[in-house]
Amino acid sequence: MTFDELNINKPLLKAITDLDYVYTTPIQQEAYSPIMSGKNVVGIAQTGTGKTFAYLLPILRNMKFSEQREPRVLIIAPTHELAIQILQETQKLCKYTNIRSLAVFGGANIKYQKQAIYDGTDVLIATPGRLLDLAYTGILGLKSVRQIVFDEVDEMFSLGFRTQIRTLLGMLPQKKQMIMFSATMSEEAEKFMKNAVYEPINIEIAAHGTPIEKIQQSAYFVPNFNTKLNLLEALVNKNENMNKVMVFVKSKKQADRLFEALSPELAEKSAVIHSNKAHNTRMRAMTRFIDGDIKVLIATDVVARGMDINDVSHIINFDIPEVAGDYMHRIGRTGRADKDGIALSFMNEMEQENMSLIEELMGMIVTKLELPEDLDISNIYGDDEKPSVAKDKGYLKNNGYNDERGEAFHEKKEKNKKENSGSAARNKKVYNKSGSRKKYGGRRR
Repeated sequence: MTFDELNINKPLLKAITDLDYVYTTPIQQEAYSPIMSGKNVVGIAQTGTGKTFAYLLPILRNMKFSEQREPRVLIIAPTHELAIQILQETQKLCKYTNIRSLAVFGGANIKYQKQAIYDGTDVLIATPGRLLDLAYTGILGLKSVRQIVFDEVDEMFSLGFRTQIRTLLGMLPQKKQMIMFSATMSEEAEKFMKNAVYEPINIEIAAHGTPIEKIQQSAYFVPNFNTKLNLLEALVNKNENMNKVMVFVKSKKQADRLFEALSPELAEKSAVIHSNKAHNTRMRAMTRFIDGDIKVLIATDVVARGMDINDVSHIINFDIPEVAGDYMHRIGRTGRADKDGIALSFMNEMEQENMSLIEELMGMIVTKLELPEDLDISNIYGDDEKPSVAKDKGYLKNNGYNDERGEAFHEKKEKNKKENSGSAARNKKVYNKSGSRKKYGGRRR
């Protein structure tokens, strides 16, 4: 179906034409009429399928010009980055209308946000915490809200926003349309919807965890952090096609550790982003990555949800996520807009169970690749990496993770059986007792 065939007014259609969009996606087609008719809607679709436009188009189509200052539409997002992206998409669609939009989130100056709220807006996009901060000051009135959208609703619960969401709903008018969208749906989110959303129309374009067909998925068995680091540098430095790479790690501490361990050459082409970074730092890193000024963005799952970054060539799961659905959100950053993508996963023995759960969720086996023959393999293990079988009992030789194609991983090459502390490119660095790397002559920076 084309956008011309939807009941879209001329200003919206003109804005869509400017964006060179012609055909609707399945979630956009299925959600348009129910949202237009005012029904409560729960939409589930894969990442990169146009969920933001799926709810924005019918909402904006129904909006009339108003001079009132209180918002009529409230869109809740779990992160700063997603809130800003939704604002940008809203502004694109409202290019030829008088509809006002505004985003508020933590980490930014609340004084300026108060003034913007006072000046008035039709569509307010917000993170839960900052929204309540502004509501408690009295500057933000919510009694005119007629539609509320929860974007990536299950992520809000996983980030601990349950109390804020319940408090927020208590501030809103009883009569309102509720719209929830996500790529996956957790058990807690489903329970919340059953209690809070009256007779919703459920739209599920693809089952949770359905693999994205245009993404080529592969995995390496890599025993520990230092070897993962060596493999990351080897792949990025030797593969010219790795021009825009997102590297996902398990924690903020791990993100900083990885960035500090990169070689100076790769560090200059990389940035790190997580929730402990200041808002301006996060935005600067995102902008540099989007513009191609850097080729590697190290991130926690804070940016895996809903973010639309064009032309990401590769996703690397430096750590395997404990929640299988998070894997889908991560790899969904590539292979977007009908383009191909590549997702690589680095898996140690302790992470094999997580990978098995991911494969079970997707209903497929991820292809296992052999490590490069010249890769240096470290013998230093962290507490969360120590194998259950000693290395001298064949841990690297046979890890027990096989599929129908035969042994999943190769036997350790003869040249790699020597003890070493890093790649040849960093042969002036040594490991200290804690397993971290240092350079002769002091710290790199």
